Amino acid sequence: TCPQCHRSASLDQRGLRGFQRNRLLEAIVQRYQQGRVSAAAAAKCQLCDRSPPEPAAVLCEQCEVLYCAACQLRCHPARGPFAKHRLAPPPAHPGAPGGGGKGAGGGRKLPTCAEHDLENYCMYCVSCCSPVCYQCLEEGKHSKHDVKALGAMWKQHKAQLSQALNGVSDKAKEAKEFLVQLKNLLQQIQENGLDYEACLVAQCDALVDALTRQKAKLLTKVTKEREHKLKVVWDQINHCALKLRQSTGLMEYCLEAIKENDPSGFLQISDALIKRVQVSQEQWVKGALEPKVSAEFDLTLDSEPLLQSIHQLDFIQMKCRVPVSVPPVPLLQLEKCCTRNNSVTLAWRMPPLSHNPVEGYILELDDGDGGQFREVYVGKETLCTIDGLHFNSTYNARVKAFNSSGVGPYSKTVILQTSDVAWFSFDPSSAHRDIVLSNDNQTATCNSYDDRVVLGTAAFSKGVHYWELHVDRYDNHPDPAFGIARINVVKDMMLGKDDKAWAMYVDNNRSWFMHCNSHTNRTEGGVSKGATVGVLLDLNKHNLTFYINGQQQGPPAFENIEGVFMPALSLNRNVQVTLHTGLEVP
Repeated sequence: TCPQCHRSASLDQRGLRGFQRNRLLEAIVQRYQQGRVSAAAAAKCQLCDRSPPEPAAVLCEQCEVLYCAACQLRCHPARGPFAKHRLAPPPAHPGAPGGGGKGAGGGRKLPTCAEHDLENYCMYCVSCCSPVCYQCLEEGKHSKHDVKALGAMWKQHKAQLSQALNGVSDKAKEAKEFLVQLKNLLQQIQENGLDYEACLVAQCDALVDALTRQKAKLLTKVTKEREHKLKVVWDQINHCALKLRQSTGLMEYCLEAIKENDPSGFLQISDALIKRVQVSQEQWVKGALEPKVSAEFDLTLDSEPLLQSIHQLDFIQMKCRVPVSVPPVPLLQLEKCCTRNNSVTLAWRMPPLSHNPVEGYILELDDGDGGQFREVYVGKETLCTIDGLHFNSTYNARVKAFNSSGVGPYSKTVILQTSDVAWFSFDPSSAHRDIVLSNDNQTATCNSYDDRVVLGTAAFSKGVHYWELHVDRYDNHPDPAFGIARINVVKDMMLGKDDKAWAMYVDNNRSWFMHCNSHTNRTEGGVSKGATVGVLLDLNKHNLTFYINGQQQGPPAFENIEGVFMPALSLNRNVQVTLHTGLEVP
């Protein structure tokens, strides 16, 4: 009986030789044994004093001697006459794979038939699924079986095995990826376990803190009740003692009056004494000699529901016992919330022990002036940056999560303050193609003799803003224009010639204001190399004012301007200016 498959087989007169031999396994074993012999018979050093000699590291082609690393340094240094010798790796052993001898298949004799020792296998019996020789086909039990050429069946079965191996290889690849996934899962379980332990400790500590705070409140109530009772009793003691002294004094006086033997003298005051005694008696009204408060405290702490809740405190299993409900309150990560210029960035996360699924978040922001909230982001991300806000404004932001069951509660509101002053540069993406920018887009000039427009990267619709432009180069008396414009201003002519820009253009002697190609307010005072032009945009008063070298150029140039405006400049190749932002208002 086979110990592996537990199938029984009958032996004939040949004994164990009657079993079919596993030729493939024999070939594999033979190749393995040849490899071990080849590895054992690897090239050895020919100069070693050790026994056995060390494996050879190099072969000198001129000396035809094998050296190990130590013998090479000692007997064949790379200097003197040996410097020109060529050292090569030691040759592979002739019996090793690829070493020049007969291969694993080249040195084996062809297998012979198990029933006919002198015959080689030449055909394959499809019915018996075994190789056969010609004698088996002519005389043996395979004579009437379906047979095919041995080589053809060999190639066919090899192809089938290769195809089957492809499937196994894919499964093995999936298994390796699955093992990596499981190892990552181990790490995640370890990390999440530590997180959950920390959160559990924090939650229990929070419960203890809440109980401690409530304990302090209850103790305060008991103290107040005790002090109230003590005050009432002391007041009653003092009042009663006073009445007792008065009654005692009256009693002693009356007793002395009774002892008086003079009738006329007694009758003279007796009526008044009787009234005083009656009044004194009436003052001890019913209840006057009873305590106003009891020694017992009418305070009973019902802690049984809380104890039951503590004993029932356990983890919930959402999938088993708890239906899916709306997500809990998101936690704003204040350390990651920040502002930059007129942009705000907000980050949030869900509580660590939250079991309700989350499909997305809704981020809301007010208008920076205490107005109503509006949605600015809806999605799955937990980090969001909102651009294009007002400068020098305070924004309130909040976030809530939602899933298939509905929308959860809002988070706490975070307050974010945008920059007081605007920092910006020239915008290369919207500039005319003839504009040349440098110095981190702070310096502008032009390739054309015609005026070309470039805008700033900031947009203003609220507040007061001021920036300056320093004239680095001014040749041949050009007319650069400085001001503000809308995003769709025409960029291939002087700023202010269309209805989308408000500007002051200036030469070396004077300046003019221009809008819709209308020139107004000619003012003495021009620019030259080294001059500074200031632009003051006051959207609280809705006007625009210009300065040259710190001197205001007439009254505000334009009034009643409303909307969204961007800093703007037009110039040609005779002018180069550098932008300075983040400045205080003059």
